[in-house]
Amino acid sequence: QLQLVESGGGLVQPGGSLRLSCAASGFTLDYLAIGWFRQAPGKEREGVSCISSSDGSTYYADSVKGRFTISRDNAKNTVYLQMNSLKPEDTAVYYCAARERYYSAKWYEYGYWGQGTQVTVTS
Repeated sequence: QLQLVESGGGLVQPGGSLRLSCAASGFTLDYLAIGWFRQAPGKEREGVSCISSSDGSTYYADSVKGRFTISRDNAKNTVYLQMNSLKPEDTAVYYCAARERYYSAKWYEYGYWGQGTQVTVTS
């Protein structure tokens, strides 16, 4: 059974930074594409950043380009999302999701999900 566990969320002021972690167990990260999604109250689930296992290609939503960085450490079976220059509009529950090989920005194309971690950006 593949399990994904997010951590690293919290409360920060605008301009601050957080690093989210997605730790996978039960299946090697080598064969998985990982996506970070977020959902704020009243808003549609949004693809934030994704990384492919096959060629290492990445995706970033326009709203986070230049501020967020996705990376993976296959030896630790963990994917990270470094979030800098955080804005109040980044406030959401952030979810880690997995699918085979190639990433997708569509949340419904992922079959494995973590429990989510809350990120709150407020002054």
